[in-house]
Amino acid sequence: MSTVLAERRGPALWLTLNRPEAANALSRALVADLSKALRDISGEKGERTRAVVITGAGERAFCAGADLKERSTLTLDETRAYLDALNEAFDAIEALPQLTIAALNGVAFGGGLELALACDLRVAMNGAEMGLTEVRVGIMPGAGGTRRLPRIVGDARAKDLILLGRRISAANAMGIGLVHLVAADLRVAVDSVVAELTACAPLGVAQAKRALSGAPERECYEVVLASEDRNEGLRAFSEKRRPVFRGK
Repeated sequence: MSTVLAERRGPALWLTLNRPEAANALSRALVADLSKALRDISGEKGERTRAVVITGAGERAFCAGADLKERSTLTLDETRAYLDALNEAFDAIEALPQLTIAALNGVAFGGGLELALACDLRVAMNGAEMGLTEVRVGIMPGAGGTRRLPRIVGDARAKDLILLGRRISAANAMGIGLVHLVAADLRVAVDSVVAELTACAPLGVAQAKRALSGAPERECYEVVLASEDRNEGLRAFSEKRRPVFRGK
């Protein structure tokens, strides 16, 4: 059985990390399966998938981070190869043109939180905990945490969380902007976000994501300026109706 399960839920594709017996830890097999799922999404034709949601199996953990039992058996070169694959997977998530949502159904520590940080939005269950706790096991964040966390919460808070390996609650994470929404029913909350997304132009979302990631804003705007969706948006406004965007 794959360690990453795919489930279509309307315009959203849910990817579930499927190692509940190991708190959905990031084994080499899971990272390979996640990378394959991301390649499948990238190769999609049309605009079937508007959002990619990543969550964990079970009720205990979104992802507890690296599989330390497996890690202890790897050589240094094997560990380096694992880190390369992990970073490639998280960078691929960040590069997807679709909106990406981390649905934190439980704890998210170390690489698990780094996975969530690679997503555009983070929605957490009540009671979830999270942290970049690597310094407490003798290492440091190695899959983008030191780059992405400061962009989201600011340098001072990021240093406090990373250098002391702090764990924080979902409520506190929301207070500092790390989490966008805390909910009792994760699926209902994510479905609500996806429903909002369907009113937005796919090209507009994709190009706005590019600009937010550092691409020149005017370059991104030129893509939407010449699009059919822009013309549809203008027509719908003048006709006082909801636009029907086609991602073209």
